[in-house]
Amino acid sequence: MSRLLTYISLTGSLFFIALSAQADINNGKELHDSNCTSCHISIQGGDGTGIYTRENKRIETYPALIKQVKRCRDSLGMQWPENHINDVVKYLNSNFYKFKE
Repeated sequence: MSRLLTYISLTGSLFFIALSAQADINNGKELHDSNCTSCHISIQGGDGTGIYTRENKRIETYPALIKQVKRCRDSLGMQWPENHINDVVKYLNSNFYKFKE
């Protein structure tokens, strides 16, 4: 049983790594700028990106970043497929968070 769980976990991790490697940072920036910044500007001001670099930021890990992007997508009622989520996560991580993937 533990071998099966290990296999499932490794397979899932490899699948996620493959998706992450294929993410389109430019598309992530476009999606972010056209959908996310309006809320962030109202919270943080400026261009809306200060929320990612503030002292008391809530996102501490790469999986937490993915979860937050999905939470924001759902809050806004957007119908983004997984590749859009991956694009936005890749953009945010490359430009602001710098987590190891």
